[in-house]
Formats: sequence, structure tokens, C-alpha cells
Amino acid sequence: MRTRDSVPPLAWLASLALLLPALAQGGAQTFGTALPVAEGNGVLRQQFLHRQAGGGGRDLEVSGAVTLLGYGASRDLTLFGALPYLDKRLTADGVRRGSEGLGDLRLWARYTLYRHDAPGRTLRLAPYLGLETPTGRDDDRDALGRLPRPLQPGSGSWDPFAGVVVTYQTLDLELDAQLAYQANTEADGFAFGDIARLDGAAQYRLWPRALSGGVPGFLYGVLEANLIHRDPDERQGEATPDSGGTRLLLAPGLQYVTRRWVIEGVVQLPVVQDLDGAAPEDEAILRAGLRFNF
Repeated sequence: MRTRDSVPPLAWLASLALLLPALAQGGAQTFGTALPVAEGNGVLRQQFLHRQAGGGGRDLEVSGAVTLLGYGASRDLTLFGALPYLDKRLTADGVRRGSEGLGDLRLWARYTLYRHDAPGRTLRLAPYLGLETPTGRDDDRDALGRLPRPLQPGSGSWDPFAGVVVTYQTLDLELDAQLAYQANTEADGFAFGDIARLDGAAQYRLWPRALSGGVPGFLYGVLEANLIHRDPDERQGEATPDSGGTRLLLAPGLQYVTRRWVIEGVVQLPVVQDLDGAAPEDEAILRAGLRFNF
């Protein structure tokens, strides 16, 4: 097998330039990145999740999938849409309630404000702006009456969000960071708390360690961190108990990247949970998914 040391310098630089597009579809799994989608091309991401939380005599389970579609509208502008399908179940005092169905559609645009490309590496900075739309039902009922708002498939509100992401990538390493905020508005006298978050991710190439021709894909070790603060929910302008707080999650995982598809998975584990009242504490969140470039 030929290694980097056995390849002439000009050939090595050319191989870096050719291989980088295959790696450019890696990226973080718990948030977005600044990596490009080529003009006229698309990316389809299907992510499956399972969340387990509890506390205060309550057990919460959320399972489902999120379908994301991205389209390169121009060299710098990428358009995204993401639609979840969720099954939510809450057991409290021996009573189990829940719902399932499509959630709220998220639409956003990301613009590459700064880029610096070199053979085998890239640095990109991209702000984005979007809106979460009330496509999910917010009036589901069961035998006990209307379900609590956190158990509804949708929020019923129009919620703007914005953020900025930065990505630095080489053939061995990728670093991503995000700062984001979502303002949740009122619907039928109820408003979920606004959300602010700071995210980071690192992916390191585990295999193959020596680059050569004919490599079908790349295996990465992944470690991500999510610092998320949520304001308390409000009903008729008054904060509701047992909602809101701050969480810090760490997520180890793996990612296998080829030119056309990616398979990936992480486990988000709580490190810090400073929550208001008896808000359910996360035990673990499992995420696994596939991505296709077209």
C-alpha cells in the first residue's frame, strides 16, 4: 500500500484536492455545520432518535425520525427543510398518555459569509435564518381530555430562529461550532420557552490511517457537546412550573463517510442538568442516521 511518504508532493496535493469533496459531507450529528452543498445538488438526511427522561414520578419517552432535505441554490446559499415524525409517551402516577404524528416543519436558509479553501482543508463561516411552522397538530385528545402541550405533535406557533455555524476541516480532522437562538411565540395562550444553545463537535479519522488510492470511505470517531438553555414555558403570560433550565450533553459516536452517502450514530449523555422544578431529566438520547448526496 502506498503511503503519503511514497507519493510525489504534487500528486499528494492533487489527491487531497480530489478527496476533500468526499469528506465535505461529514459534519456534526446533533446540529448543522457550515459545509457546502454544491449549486444544483442536494442532500437527504434521515435521522432516527430515541429519548428517555424521567424524574418527579414521571417517565417520558420520545421516539421518531427527522427527514432533512438541503438544496444548493447557489455557490453560497443553501436552503433546508426538516420535518419530524414523533411518538411521545408520558407516564405519571401510573397513567400513560401520548401522541404520535408529524411535527412542525422547519425551513431555513444558510449563507456562506466567509470561506478559505486550500488543498486538503477548508474553513467556512455561515449564518442562517429560519422559521418553525405549525404543521403538527396541537389539539390531540385522549380519554382524559386534551393532551398537555409538551405531548402534542406540534406547537401551534410560528417560531423564528437564527444562528451561525463555523467549520474547519482537513482530511484527518473536522471541527464544528454553532451559536443559535429560537424565539417561541404564543399560541392559544401558551408559549414554549425560548431556546439558546452553544454546540461543538470534533471528528477524527480513525481509518484508514495511511491514505492511498482506492479507499472506499473513511471512518471517524466523533465527540460532540451541546449546551442548551430553555426559558420556562408560559401560560397566559405566567411561567409554568417544572419547565425550563440548562443542560450540558456530551455525545460520543462514529461516522462512516463516502463520496455519496454517510452512516452515523451518537449517544447524547447528560453531564449537567440544572432544571426548574421537577422537569424531566434526560437519561440518554440515541441518534442514528443516513445521509445521501445527489
